[in-house]
Amino acid sequence: MRRLDLEFQPRRSSPLAWSLLVLGGAVVAVLVLLQQHLQTEQVALETRVHGLELQLGRRPATAAPQSSAASREQAENLAQMRSVSQQLQRPWQQLFAMLEAQPQEDVALLSITPDARKAQVRIAAEARNLEAMLQYHHRLEQSAELSDVSLLNHEVVAGQPEHPVRFTLTATWETGHARP
Repeated sequence: MRRLDLEFQPRRSSPLAWSLLVLGGAVVAVLVLLQQHLQTEQVALETRVHGLELQLGRRPATAAPQSSAASREQAENLAQMRSVSQQLQRPWQQLFAMLEAQPQEDVALLSITPDARKAQVRIAAEARNLEAMLQYHHRLEQSAELSDVSLLNHEVVAGQPEHPVRFTLTATWETGHARP
């Protein structure tokens, strides 16, 4: 039986491979030096143009695009700050206090997901039965903090002995004043 040679790398490098490596390195070095030279020349020309514009009493040409880009960036930052400010100014404690004040003997809150941008809150809960779910929905509709309370979904959990009802509500979150 013939012996298998599984050596995938050649034992010696050919002179052609070494010469191509050296040539490639030299090309990269020349390109880097050329790029540095062009950047230096560009900076010198921009400085000269800026100086000439100042001598002529004109506003520099490079100022307009920079201020436009800067104003766009500033507008985006301002919009983000307003969004964060809006979320922080919402009456969080008032909302949580109202939800905690609701009778809890037949309903257990699973999650509360407020969305300050949309002024909405999503409530996931579990009720002892359908009647308890409907009563909880009605109590939230009557609260001053929430309006447009809607039942998104509900299901009877058959796998548990008492067959509780899991449901999700969504509501518009008022800013603290009672509705008319």
